[in-house]
Amino acid sequence: MSKVATPFVRNTASLGGNIILAQKYPFPSDIATILLGAASTVRLQVYSETLEVTFEEFLEKPPLDPSTLLLSVFIPNWASDSQKESNVILETYRAAPRPLGNAVSYINSAMLGHVSLNEPSGDLVLSNLHMAFGAYGTEHAIRATKVEQHLTGKVLTPSVVLEAVQLLRETIVPMEGTSHPEYRVSVAVGFLFSYLSPFAKGIKGPGKTLNISSAGSLDTDDICNLPLSSRRETISIDEYKPVGEPIKKYAVELQASGEAVYVDDIPAPKNCLYGEFIYSTQSLAHVKNIKFKASLASEKILTFVSANDIPSGGQNIGSSLMFGDEPLFGAPVVEYAGQALGVVIAETQRYANLAGKQVVVEYDTKDLKPPILTVEQAVQNNSYFEVPPKMYPKQVGDFCKGMAEADHKILSTEVKLASQYYFYMETQTTLAIPDEDNTMVVYISSQYPEVAQSSIAKCLGIPFSSVRVITRRVGGGFGGKAFRSCNVATAAALCAFKLRRPVRMYLNRSTDMIMIGGRHPIKAFYSVGFKSDGRITALHLDILINAGISPDASPIMPDTIISGLKKYNWGALSFDIKLCKTNNTSKSVMRAPGDAQGSFIAEAIIEHVASVLSLDANSVRQKNFHTYDSLVLFYPESMDEASTYTLHSIFDRLLTTSSYLHRAESSRQFNSCSKWRKRGISCVPLVFKVAPRPAPGRVSVLNDGFIVVEVGGIEIGQGLWTKVQQMTAFALGQLWSDGCESLLDRVRVLQADTLNLIQGGLTAGSTSSESNCAATLEACNMLVDRLKPVMEKLKQQPDGVVSWDALIAQAVKDNVNLSSSTYWVPSQESSTYLNYGAGISE
Repeated sequence: MSKVATPFVRNTASLGGNIILAQKYPFPSDIATILLGAASTVRLQVYSETLEVTFEEFLEKPPLDPSTLLLSVFIPNWASDSQKESNVILETYRAAPRPLGNAVSYINSAMLGHVSLNEPSGDLVLSNLHMAFGAYGTEHAIRATKVEQHLTGKVLTPSVVLEAVQLLRETIVPMEGTSHPEYRVSVAVGFLFSYLSPFAKGIKGPGKTLNISSAGSLDTDDICNLPLSSRRETISIDEYKPVGEPIKKYAVELQASGEAVYVDDIPAPKNCLYGEFIYSTQSLAHVKNIKFKASLASEKILTFVSANDIPSGGQNIGSSLMFGDEPLFGAPVVEYAGQALGVVIAETQRYANLAGKQVVVEYDTKDLKPPILTVEQAVQNNSYFEVPPKMYPKQVGDFCKGMAEADHKILSTEVKLASQYYFYMETQTTLAIPDEDNTMVVYISSQYPEVAQSSIAKCLGIPFSSVRVITRRVGGGFGGKAFRSCNVATAAALCAFKLRRPVRMYLNRSTDMIMIGGRHPIKAFYSVGFKSDGRITALHLDILINAGISPDASPIMPDTIISGLKKYNWGALSFDIKLCKTNNTSKSVMRAPGDAQGSFIAEAIIEHVASVLSLDANSVRQKNFHTYDSLVLFYPESMDEASTYTLHSIFDRLLTTSSYLHRAESSRQFNSCSKWRKRGISCVPLVFKVAPRPAPGRVSVLNDGFIVVEVGGIEIGQGLWTKVQQMTAFALGQLWSDGCESLLDRVRVLQADTLNLIQGGLTAGSTSSESNCAATLEACNMLVDRLKPVMEKLKQQPDGVVSWDALIAQAVKDNVNLSSSTYWVPSQESSTYLNYGAGISE
C-alpha cells in the first residue's frame, strides 16, 4: 500500500475513489488487485436497494451509474485455524519502472491461500486459494481461477508447478497494443514462483510443526540473521575549522520549506509567452511540410518559430561545444528522431501543449540512405567521429607477449551496456527575457551557463556581452544539464528575440526523455589471458561507442573508459576504440562518463575469469590489484607518493567491517536451500582519476561586515555553496589565531551570472567544490593581506581586542579595497590525481 502513488496522493485521495475508477475505467489500480486477492466484498446502494457482491462481481459489472453509491468494502478476517493446523498466507506483488512507488505498475498481484501440513509426509498443501492479477493490460484485475483450481489440495511437485505456470500464461493475456506483453507475462510467472516456492519443499523431520507468517519465512528464518552494519569515522578538523565540520546545508530552510526559487518558480514576467518543441519522429528524412490539424488562428496560439526565423548574422546553432556545433533545428533534413523542428508559441503552457499535439509533419525519405541506428550499422558504413590524438589513451605493455605467458585464454567475448536517462527531478527549463539594446537575459537550469551564453549569442548573431545567463540552483543534473540544456535555452532565447516578449520553456518528462539523450551505449569484445591462480597477463578490447548524431563531449569517452578499466593490473593492455556516429539523439556526459562503463567491463572480465577457474571472484580481484609500480605504469600522469596508494587497505578494511566472509557464507547457505530465490554479495574496488578545472572567485566584504561570495560553480544539491561558505569563514578567520567561526552566518553565496563573473566553467567531474573552494581561498587570502595592517593598527589600542565589525569599519575608513577577485588554476602537480574507494552490496 505504501507504494501506491506518493504520500501526497495517498493523503488526498480515498479508497472509494480508487476502486470506483478501477470499476468504471481501465485504471491500473494496485488497491483493487489487493482487495480482489483478499476475497473482499462490496456493499452498494442502488437507488433504494442495498446490494452486497464479491469484489470480483463488482469489477465485472458494467460501469456504475453515477447514482450508485459505494457504502463499504469488507475484508474477511482470515484467521489461522489452529485446530486444523493451517495458516493463511497473503502476499502482494508489484513490478513498476520505479520500485519504490510513484509509477504505474507493469503488473501487480495478490495471492491468498490456506497452508496446511500433511502430517505423514511433511508436505504442505494449499486450499481456499485467491490469486488476483491486474495492471498488465486488462480492463480490470482478474482472478486466475484455473490456476487456483489446479493447485487446490495438491502437493507442489515440479510437474504441478509447471502445469500451473502454463495455465497462468493462458490466463494472463495483455490487450493488443500493451507495451512489453511478454515481459508482463513472465513477471506474473515470477510472482507465482515467489508465492509457491517456500511451500514446495515442505517441512521434514520429527516434531516439525507449521508456523509461518509469510510466504518467504520458510526460506529465511534460519539463515538470514545477518549482522548489523557498523561504521566509525574519526577526523581531526580543528585545524581548518569550520571546514569539514558537519553543519546544516546552505539555504536548507528555503529548500525544506519549498521557498527555494528554481527557474520555473520565477514569476512569469508581464506578457510572458510559452513554448513547446515540435520534434521529428523520423530518424533520417526530408521535412516536406509542417502543418496543424486545427488552425493557428486561435488568439491563444500565436506563431511557429523555426530555422527560418534565425536573424541575419545568426547561425542554426543549438549548442556550441569544443568538438563541434549541434544544430538547433533540423532543416531541411532531420537526422534523428527527437530532433527539434521548431517551437510553437502560445499565451499559456496549456495552449502550447495543445498546439504541439496538433502538429502534422510530412516526411520524404527519397534519395536518402537508411538511417544508421546501431554501432554495427555504423561499422558497416564507416560512420565514425574522430578522437583527437592527444585525447586517445595509451596502451600498456606487449599484448602478444602477455597472451603467450597465459595458462588460459578467453577470446572475443561480448559485453553490452545500454543507455541510461538522467531522471533529474527538474527537467530542462529556461526563461528568456528580452532587454534593452537587443540584449537578452536568460534564466536557465544549467551546469554550464558559460557555454549556454556562447550558444545563444552565436545563434542570434549578437556579442557575448549582450547575453546574460543566470543560474541560481539546479534541481538535479548528473551531466544532463551540462551541454544538453543549451538547445532549450537557445530555442527560448530565439523565440523571445523574434517576438520581443519573454518566453518560458519547460520540457515535460516525455519530451525530455526523447530529446535530451543520456549515457553512451557501448558494445565491447574482450580477449584475456590469465594464469591458473587468477592473475591476468594480457587484455585486449574492441569497443564501439554509440555517440549519436553529434560529437557533444563524446571524444572524452575513450580515455575515461580506459581510465575506469585500469583499476586492475591487466599485465598488458591493448584496445581499439571507435566513436560511432549514428542517427540517434546525441549522447552526453552522465555521472562518471566512461568510468562507469569501464569499471563495469572490468568487473565482467574478473567475474568471467573467476568462473572459468572456479575461484572466488574476490580472490581474483585481489590477485590483480596494482602494486605501486604497476599503478605508475598504468596512470603515469596522475601518480603521487607510494603512501597515497591506499586501495589495498581500503578494500581489506571493508571486507572486515562488513563481515564479508560471514555474509558470503550466509548467501551460499541460502542459495543451497532456496530453489527459486537466490542471493549474492559483491565487493568492488574503484580507482577514479579526477582533474580539477580552473575556477573564478570573488569575495566582497560589505560595510556592515557581511560577506558576499561569487563562484562559477553551480549548486545542484551536492553542497557546493555550503563548502564555499565554510572555506570563506575559515580563510577570513585566519586573522585571529583561534579563527572566527561566527563569520559562517555572515556569508552569502550568489547565483552564477555570466556577465558578473566570467569563465565560470563546467560544474561536473566531482571536483567543482574543490576548485571553487580553492578560488575562494585565494580571494580571501588577498583580503587577509589587505586587512592585516588594519588589524595591527587596531591592536595598538588600549584594550587590544579587535572584533570583525570593528576591523571592517576601520578598513572602510582607511579606504581599503574590500573586494578581491581571482582565477584559480591547478598546479601541474595537482592537475590530475587518483581517488580510491570500495563498496559492497548484497
